[in-house]
Amino acid sequence: MAYSQTWTQFSSTEMTNGPITIGYSLPLTGPLGANGQTARLTHQIWQEDVNARGGLLGREVALVCIDDESNAASVAGIYETLLFEHRVDLLLGGYGNNSISPAMPFVVKNAKFFVGLMGLGVNNDLHYDRYFAMIPTGSDPNVALTEGFFYTAARQSPRPKTVAILAADADFTKNPITGARINAAQFDFEVVSETKYSLATTDFVPILQALEPLNPDVLFLCSYLNDSVGLVRAIRNSGIAPKVIGGAMIGPQSTSVQKQLGPLLNGVVNYEYWLPTGKMAFPGVEELIAKYQARASGTTADELGYYVVPMAYAQLQVVEQAVRETGGLVDADLAEYTHAARFQTVVGDVRFAESGEWAQPRVLTVQFQNITSNDVAEFTNPDAQAVLYPAEYVSGTMTYPYIAPRDNA
Repeated sequence: MAYSQTWTQFSSTEMTNGPITIGYSLPLTGPLGANGQTARLTHQIWQEDVNARGGLLGREVALVCIDDESNAASVAGIYETLLFEHRVDLLLGGYGNNSISPAMPFVVKNAKFFVGLMGLGVNNDLHYDRYFAMIPTGSDPNVALTEGFFYTAARQSPRPKTVAILAADADFTKNPITGARINAAQFDFEVVSETKYSLATTDFVPILQALEPLNPDVLFLCSYLNDSVGLVRAIRNSGIAPKVIGGAMIGPQSTSVQKQLGPLLNGVVNYEYWLPTGKMAFPGVEELIAKYQARASGTTADELGYYVVPMAYAQLQVVEQAVRETGGLVDADLAEYTHAARFQTVVGDVRFAESGEWAQPRVLTVQFQNITSNDVAEFTNPDAQAVLYPAEYVSGTMTYPYIAPRDNA
């Protein structure tokens, strides 16, 4: 899909009285569909909320969302369509690196203001000054994602010393692996192996058994949803006996995965961005979660929404505040304001660094504990995930060493 048009920026005084349109891509189907659907429903809730307050600049807000089918190759063309055919007023970043990174060359070329949702290190090499990341990984996202994992592991007794890295062979694992190696060195761990497996893998027992002679104290996993399930189930049948397991797994945050694994998740240490603890009861977030869960029931969106919903709503709160305070839709003005402002959101107050990442990282390191069944209600209990790091959000202590469950869940 090729276009020769150039995009012209109009001031608010030149706009019509029609709706302000915000266009973006989301993975509504495919492997990332559940999280994409969760983000989409959250965005619709924000749209209803902002329009109930009178919209923006005296106009209603309309969202134009196109399914990228979890296919990174389709993303750039979608954003061309949004800008040149739909002629949306603003662009919005999609969910995760798979939907954000492929859009960046087009966004940069057209000098667009762009707030992405939960993309890790998207702007590390581009240094684009109009990109902003709604993910609490700070200016060094690769390190921040798993710093708490290694920090916590290093403080156990007897102290673990060796680490085996096991990761999916996919683009999304590159940044977490880089961060894991940096953190391992920082906390004086020896990395004894780095193994990658195909995303088509269904039997993980042989892969884990190959690590048994190394006897790693820490098994660092960087996995997608389906392989996270396969890995956790395979550990108890592999003969491997790490003292700490987890790290950068996509999946354990998902209600569908939690229901599949139930008690098998006990002892797994992973990252989160928000949980329903008293220390994270920021203004409006509990009401948002309640509204979302009522709407998500019976849909393909995540039942509980803890992982994606607060960040997805805050993503559009940033756009809302920037438009309201600048009084227009000029990309340069929106970006300049966003660099300087403090944003009041459902995930607390947020400021952005020069890189467009959060000025202060706030990734949670959590451990699943006290889970006795596969009932989703188990995971609404704050005790189901003890926050181990950072110190200001700690809600429990680490169960150590990890002991793989032997009974089927």
